[in-house]
Amino acid sequence: MQDHLKNLMRLVVEEVVATGEPVGSQHLVLKHGLDMSPATVRNWFATLDQEGYLTQPHASSGRVPTEKGYRFYLKELMEERGLKRRDQQDLESATDQFDQTADGLKRLTHAVSDLTDHAVIMVRRDGSVFSSGMARLFSQPEFFERDMVVSFGGMFDHVDEIMNQIMGQQFAEPTALIGDDCPFGKECGSVVLNLNDETLLSLVGPMRMDYGRSFALLRQIQDLIDQD
Repeated sequence: MQDHLKNLMRLVVEEVVATGEPVGSQHLVLKHGLDMSPATVRNWFATLDQEGYLTQPHASSGRVPTEKGYRFYLKELMEERGLKRRDQQDLESATDQFDQTADGLKRLTHAVSDLTDHAVIMVRRDGSVFSSGMARLFSQPEFFERDMVVSFGGMFDHVDEIMNQIMGQQFAEPTALIGDDCPFGKECGSVVLNLNDETLLSLVGPMRMDYGRSFALLRQIQDLIDQD
């Protein structure tokens, strides 16, 4: 992909992640001070549409990334961002004297959900599952439709089976599972990580979740636990 299209893809993904809304050409030009006209941006949008990276939900709306677009962003464009000092302090507090007890895992699950505004699911090798933040997940615009809520809610009736299936895999580094690869539903995104040999942590959100920050948070949690 040419550099100007890569830059446009990055801007679109990051705008959609932040707002949950389709991104228009004029908005991008004005907000980011792009040295080009909205008509030029629309032409580039058309190219990215044709190549399957962007789509237009409605005839009069802006663009949103497709699953292919998010995959390209994750592979080619995403950068992990440094965490704010407050985030680091909250993580240090949440992982202080981390243990494998039920209370310890519950505390960490709730703390991570508070930090990310995503659902957090944790499973131990013995099959115990801990979760937090489901209300946050259902408050996202992607889940406003009743059919989506019913489908996703039904999936969570079997979340222990899903998490135990994931537990059979190895995720030594933060790993994004999106769309058809996401065990929680193709409309979702997740970032998973083995905290140690006994525990797997998964963030679950809409496909437009902030992957750069999610990767950085999970990596920091892993580092803090390893230091204990």
